[in-house]
Amino acid sequence: MTKRALLVPLGIVVAVILAVVIGGPIISSALSPKQVDPFSVTAGASQVSTTPRPTGADNGTWTVGSGSQAGYRVNEVLNGNAVAVVGRTDRVTGSATVANGNLTAASIAVEAGTIATDNSGRDNYFRFTVISAGKYPQATFTLNSPVTLPEIGGTPVEVKVPGTLALAGAQRAVTADLQVLRDGDRIVAVGTIPIAVKDFGIDPPNLGFVKVEDHAQVEFRVNLSQGG
Repeated sequence: MTKRALLVPLGIVVAVILAVVIGGPIISSALSPKQVDPFSVTAGASQVSTTPRPTGADNGTWTVGSGSQAGYRVNEVLNGNAVAVVGRTDRVTGSATVANGNLTAASIAVEAGTIATDNSGRDNYFRFTVISAGKYPQATFTLNSPVTLPEIGGTPVEVKVPGTLALAGAQRAVTADLQVLRDGDRIVAVGTIPIAVKDFGIDPPNLGFVKVEDHAQVEFRVNLSQGG
């Protein structure tokens, strides 16, 4: 057998190995991702009230507490079939400051390397290849400018919050679309941030038979307590 003839099957073997190593996590992510509903601002709320708060009662610092979650939602296409992949983590910290009815400061930090779906292969690919969590362990959202808050009661209200999203070593100006609700002594905020992943230096995988969309959503639900 000639040297050229030997190289042909060797090349095929190498191509198959690369497809399994590189494409395996992506393929498995699109075959049967678990369906996960978007966060709901009313889910778990038990002490909602329509009684207005006194003027200035919300002034001060609010801290992200237990039960808060964050993650991502992205669409993939496998052989023409669209599926949504959702990753979540409860490793979320942060705070917000209110003064005279205005949101004057806010920041949320997410341990990006702990975001998980229902597939470990997909998660490893996301952590180590997509967002380089070892080098950039946190994703953060920081308020850019003060926002006038509506009266927050037992009925969800919508608030648009301009900020900076830091992800995978890149920073971009974004707008978080929030729904906010008062639940007892807490304020619950559910937010979505639409992004184009290429803006963060992320090249969405495209192997022909499986393609990850360029646009995704950052999702979060935070429970805020005053002074704690």
